[in-house]
Parts: sequence; C-alpha cells; structure tokens
Amino acid sequence: MKLFIKNMVCIRCKMALKSELEKLGLQYTQLQLGEVEIKGSISEDQLKLLDKGLRKYELELMDDKRSMLIEKIKSAIIELVHYTDDQLKVNLSDYLSEKLDYDYTYLANLFSEVQGITIEKFFISQRIEKVKELLVYDELSLTEISYKLHFSSVAHLSNQFKRITGLTPSYFKQLKHKRKGIVDIDNV
Repeated sequence: MKLFIKNMVCIRCKMALKSELEKLGLQYTQLQLGEVEIKGSISEDQLKLLDKGLRKYELELMDDKRSMLIEKIKSAIIELVHYTDDQLKVNLSDYLSEKLDYDYTYLANLFSEVQGITIEKFFISQRIEKVKELLVYDELSLTEISYKLHFSSVAHLSNQFKRITGLTPSYFKQLKHKRKGIVDIDNV
C-alpha cells in the first residue's frame, strides 16, 4: 500500500517517518520524499496513529489526489534543486511532465490554483534557497554557485536573488558574517 505524505521535503522528514513507522511496527519496501510503500496492509487505527505521529513533525498523510499531485510536483522540484547535481537537460515543464506522467498545462494550472503561485516561481524560490544555503556554507564563490545551479550568469543569479529576498547575495553574506561576529562577542 502506498501512502503519500504532505510537507516531506528533507532527510529529517524521512527519518521522522521511519521512526513513526517503527513505533507502529509497520514495515516498508520503499521510502522517498513524499511517499512510502508499506508492506502488507495497514488498519484504519494504524493510519490514524501514523497521521497523529507525523503531525508532530508538521507532516501529514494525504488522501486527496489533487493534494498528492501538488506534493509530487514540490518533491520533484526540491529533489532536482537540492539533491541532484545533474544539469537539467530539458526544460522544467518537460521534466515534470515526464516524471509525473501528466500534461504540463494541467500540472501548472492545478499548482497555481492550489498554491497561489506558479510552478516557475516555486522553482525559482527553491533555487534561491539553495543559493542562500551555499552562501552560508561559504565554500563556493558566487561564480561557482551560479555555475553549480545552472544560472546563465552571476548577474542573472544576483538579479533573481535580489528580487526574491530584497538583498544582494553579497549583502546576505555580510549579514551572516555580522551575525557570527555578534555570536562570537556574546560568547566572550
């Protein structure tokens, strides 16, 4: 039996799901972002307990097909941006259509209707979140980040970053260093 989980976006979410499944003695054959394949059957009581346990982690079971599809779109984009280094060899619309086996126009209309933003804006916001994460790690230059996340140029990355956050990447990085300095002073 396949179960779909809302708001499951990271490895910690997978760990939380594994923990809740173990508490209920449920075994699974496959666990990935947004879904789990349970071995055998699961009772209504177990479903309720699993949902209650997942809500502690701001996760929840889904049974609405539209919601499940929205979560699959989000998971596909999050996986693409945050967990793969491969460059997207086709455009996003073709990638999502192929991965989810739906017409992109349907996916885009459904996503916009339910989420209130376009798939493209969600994709851009996820890319900017990844840029922020890489800036905080301070291991890559802006040029390297731009290349890694497949922006057409550093200027393109900077413009998108400023439009989403209101800050330039350089200023964002300075804020991080200022906050670290404040923390260091507090620890003296």
